Amino acid sequence: MLIDSRGRRYLVTLVSGGSFHFHRGIVEHDTIIGSQEGFTVSSTGGEKIVVVRPTLSEYVLKMPRGAQVVYPKDAAMIVMLGDIYPGATVVEAGAGSGALTIALLRAVGPEGRVITFEIREDFAATARANVEQFLGKADNLEIRAGDVYEEIDEQDFDRAVLDLAEPWRASSLIADRMRPGGILTAYLPTVPQVHQLHRELEASGRWVQTSTIETLVRSWHLGERSARPDHRMVGHTGFITTSRLLRNP
Repeated sequence: MLIDSRGRRYLVTLVSGGSFHFHRGIVEHDTIIGSQEGFTVSSTGGEKIVVVRPTLSEYVLKMPRGAQVVYPKDAAMIVMLGDIYPGATVVEAGAGSGALTIALLRAVGPEGRVITFEIREDFAATARANVEQFLGKADNLEIRAGDVYEEIDEQDFDRAVLDLAEPWRASSLIADRMRPGGILTAYLPTVPQVHQLHRELEASGRWVQTSTIETLVRSWHLGERSARPDHRMVGHTGFITTSRLLRNP
């Protein structure tokens, strides 16, 4: 991640002999390769550039996309509210561009597993490329070309995370396959979808502690003599619903 003097961020894949061109000159990749992060390099135009490895949040906002990504603020809450823990087996659908998949893989660690369902081959390819670009080869990731509404082969998995238009259609199948006490997390953009999901989960009698939140993030401007909220904020992006599976409904 290259950061200029005005805080603009540029995600660059370093290649020996390559160069980064922008409005303030050129930065040769060879001046960066092999160095520790956190140093400053000058472009041919005299611009000071800070060089660091991108955080997951920065990478998600800059990485190639097929589908819309789950934003960092929501991915963070999904990992926390869905109680995604080291060693867990997580069933995810769909993979999209892989932003949430990366967060899940980091949360379950090398001893855990993420099985993600994606019906579109192009989305699955983009998701895998983005995962491997950030994490390297992930042996504990399995991307299945399938419809989670129709079939889930995995048994006794710990968590389910759904970024689908109609997650209630998968709730019964997940209840049959997930271990008792497991948590279902659904990410939805609209109130009617959330309302439908709540009705279906309640009617089934198999789920408890169903709740929905949204996350709003507001940054602040801090100057020498002033402190105020920024004029723009990251408002509504999606609703996060969680529910817990009963052993004996």
